[in-house]
Amino acid sequence: MDLSMKWLNDYVKADMPIKEFIDGMTMSGSKVETYRDLSEPLKNIVVGKVVSIEKHTDSEKLWICQLDIGKDAPIQIVTAAQNLYVGAVVPVVLDGGVCIDRQNKSVMKIKKGKLRGVESNGMMCSFDELGMENSDFPYASPDGILIFNEDPDFDKFKIGEDVTKAVGIDDTVVEFEITNNRPDCLSVLGLAREAHATFQLPLNLKTPEFKGIDCDINKELSVSIENKDLCSRYMAAKVKNIKLAPSPRWLAERLRASGVRAINNFVDITNFVMLEYGHPMHAFDSRYVEGNKIVVRNAKNGEVLKLLDETTPELKLSEEMLVICNEKEPMALAGVMGGEHSGIQDDTKEVIFESACFDGVNVRRTAKKAGVRTESSSRFEKGLDPENAKNALYRALELVELLGCGEVVNTVIDVYPTVKQPNCLTLDCDWINKALGANISRDEQLEIFKRLDFTYDEAANTLTPPATRIDIERPCDLAEEVARIYGYNRIASTVPRLASHNVQTPDELLEKKLVGIMTAQGCRETMTFSFISPKSYEKCRIDEAERKSVEIINPLGEDTSVMRTSLIPSMMEVVTRNINNRTLSGRFFEIGREYHPVGDKNELPVEKSVLICTVYGEHEDFFTIKGIAEEVFIKCGIDASFTSLRSNRSFHTGRCAEITADGGKVIGVCGEIHPLVSESYGIDKTRVYMLIVKLEELLECSDPDIKYTALPRFPASVRDLSLVCDSDVSNGEITELIKKSAKHLESVKLFDIYTGEQIPEGKKSLSYKLTFRKADGTLTDEESDKTIGRIINALAEKNITLRA
Repeated sequence: MDLSMKWLNDYVKADMPIKEFIDGMTMSGSKVETYRDLSEPLKNIVVGKVVSIEKHTDSEKLWICQLDIGKDAPIQIVTAAQNLYVGAVVPVVLDGGVCIDRQNKSVMKIKKGKLRGVESNGMMCSFDELGMENSDFPYASPDGILIFNEDPDFDKFKIGEDVTKAVGIDDTVVEFEITNNRPDCLSVLGLAREAHATFQLPLNLKTPEFKGIDCDINKELSVSIENKDLCSRYMAAKVKNIKLAPSPRWLAERLRASGVRAINNFVDITNFVMLEYGHPMHAFDSRYVEGNKIVVRNAKNGEVLKLLDETTPELKLSEEMLVICNEKEPMALAGVMGGEHSGIQDDTKEVIFESACFDGVNVRRTAKKAGVRTESSSRFEKGLDPENAKNALYRALELVELLGCGEVVNTVIDVYPTVKQPNCLTLDCDWINKALGANISRDEQLEIFKRLDFTYDEAANTLTPPATRIDIERPCDLAEEVARIYGYNRIASTVPRLASHNVQTPDELLEKKLVGIMTAQGCRETMTFSFISPKSYEKCRIDEAERKSVEIINPLGEDTSVMRTSLIPSMMEVVTRNINNRTLSGRFFEIGREYHPVGDKNELPVEKSVLICTVYGEHEDFFTIKGIAEEVFIKCGIDASFTSLRSNRSFHTGRCAEITADGGKVIGVCGEIHPLVSESYGIDKTRVYMLIVKLEELLECSDPDIKYTALPRFPASVRDLSLVCDSDVSNGEITELIKKSAKHLESVKLFDIYTGEQIPEGKKSLSYKLTFRKADGTLTDEESDKTIGRIINALAEKNITLRA
């Protein structure tokens, strides 16, 4: 939002140094991006009057002019301009002055000198050399010197006056960054109210009024709203016998400073009101309102509309778009732009002003689909106050009478189906102080709200914000208002106190614990996107049942078009990226989420938290990843079992284990990634091992309580067993048989696997170290032998024998 300080001063006399103004407004919440002096880089340029003209004796094109610049004697300037005459009032750049060289995109410093032997003490310039446009001076010749005599405000030009003041560019423009929750500040009046509250300056506002001619608009026009959800209010007024003309200089100056080009008085009025009140308006040529009816409705499929913007092709409308129609066809895209024939033309005689309030979400969607974003749509999409529509309309009618450019009908149409009710909030000064960590008195808080134009009901102890403050909804919003006007820098810094209920959930505690466990084992934490490509499922050989994903409606691209149902593709991308960057070994983990869709597309997916860990490199193998898994389960108090798993297509057949606990509950899987998966990622020469743990099941099985036991008082008995079994029998199966058969067993550890000449084909040898210990006495050899016998018998039933 560009704010003209001259325009602001019409309502608030903010005549302090510009940097002081900027600092104050920024501290009170209206952030300033930058500011610029419109008169820069012009220097030493004044208004002069041609008092005589002579032909240069040594040139056919040059003229010797004497100019009155308000001093004792005129000055002499030699020029080649052909549009000058005696009495012409022109801008004069004096010796040492600076003007603009647009052709070379630079500045020109003017010095006195001689042209063909005749002294010249300056230069007369065009509007181009003042950095201005032909639209600022529609009467001026684009190729000659700027002559002010035809200006409607010519009588206000003073000889010798600084040109920047004469043409109205003695102004400073401040550029504000307005947040989306403050659409009221996208207006001069909104920023004037902020300046009034910030600097405690008097605010000069008045309610717009107009007289009009006696006439009933309802006899000449009707308005109906078919979709009241998308149009909360629609007001219309009529102006007859209009007189199109350039706008007066004061109005054009305000528009120019705000970055808007002046066109004609009626178009300029709508732009002026939009900038002043922050409420967009539109002016229709009443000839194109067929049937004298305005209907606000949804478009019909197949309807088309050619917009005022000449660069936009004919727009095909769809049913979700809201349009302003006459009796037969659409005339405008509601809140975005008028149609080709709806605007003001040279032969327009009657104008219908529209001031309405449209749904912001619908305006944004319509503008995006149409590929057109305007000043109007950018305001509506942030949400506007329907109460402000009346002020905007009345201000436009007031300006019409002020400029004398038409006869205003003294009645208006106002279709307002559901009148907006004020949002009253209870004032709790103690709560505000507690929320801010401040000690601001009740009287001071009430004074702040008064400066912000809040209405206080002492009996009910309630505050009602101004209608334009649609962002005030909750008590915390009141606290924010107090803080920003009181001054954030005045609030003492305090250490926030945690509420007694602000404790971590079991899920959060588990995730925090897992990060510590994984980091302690040399794993680096990663964080990947939840969006993946559907092709990743095929590359990772994910089962068909797991490929049904939540699809993103408006994805950034195909590579991020679905929500993942498995973290394997994400981790494979991490491994591939590191290998490609010559990181030839690594350990990584992530605690992320999987998203599993439910039956109805409109329902949110089921989110499951998962721990995934991967290791790769020369010194990493299956037992590395299994050891990491065992460490996780030990620290979580889980007695986990590992059994061979061959059905998971993402993992190498025979080198994958399913992890269970609590009598068979599956809590994860670990193993070597299938070679075809590695090949699909271009890393087929590297073996990749992964661990996947379901955190919900892990939490259910874990025992967070740490149990301490005394050091053993009695010695242990250690025995070794070397067994021979079929090659497809897993270590986990044998370990479970030993645990079920043994008494006083403290631990069982596999320490050797062997296949070779002494072992029959299709068999393998597994060697275990068994540790036995009694808690209440010394274990005898006889007791140990009996236990070993039971173990051997149990193993023999499964065709597992002692190695000879």
